[in-house]
Amino acid sequence: MGPTLAASALIWWGNALEDDRFQADSIELLLEEGLARATRAASEATDDSSLATAYFWVGTARAYRARQADLQGKWWRAAREAGHMRAALERALAIDSTCTDCLLGLAVYEYGLARASALARLVARIIGLGGGDVDHAMELFRHVAAEGTVTRTEARWVYASALAREGLRDASLHEEALRMVAALVEEYPENPIFRRFLNSPPTTP
Repeated sequence: MGPTLAASALIWWGNALEDDRFQADSIELLLEEGLARATRAASEATDDSSLATAYFWVGTARAYRARQADLQGKWWRAAREAGHMRAALERALAIDSTCTDCLLGLAVYEYGLARASALARLVARIIGLGGGDVDHAMELFRHVAAEGTVTRTEARWVYASALAREGLRDASLHEEALRMVAALVEEYPENPIFRRFLNSPPTTP
């Protein structure tokens, strides 16, 4: 869906500028429109393929809305959006089990819950979001990074970021993260986010 992709582009731009508030209002409006379009597409779908695609975009818009809420410190809203994202992506997978792109949001969801702060985990339990499994999330990341279509580049970046975090406990994982991002730099040499990653020292968990 066009508005959701436009919001994604602004999010990447904000990352490049290291500005979490970059165009926040515009991103919110774009995601609202993207969600509305995807929801309408789901209600008007005439076949399973169209319905699964619509739910994928519903989940994607919800995922970005959760991210934006989290950056703004609005954890309760982020948790609600994440729950809606999971429901939409799981529905898409129930219709089309080959929707590899659907797995990225679910992987981020599971990894995020597993590595969340104690307060975030408490909120997740209260809302009913469940827990997370790092190993399973990493398997999902790996699968989407290799087989995804729409989300493949983003999956490779998110997977590398997760590997780098886990690499604070296992140096081999950090090395794998560096190799993955180096490959991304070769493909996208103008992307400052990937280059900055290679030049940044490891951070604490």
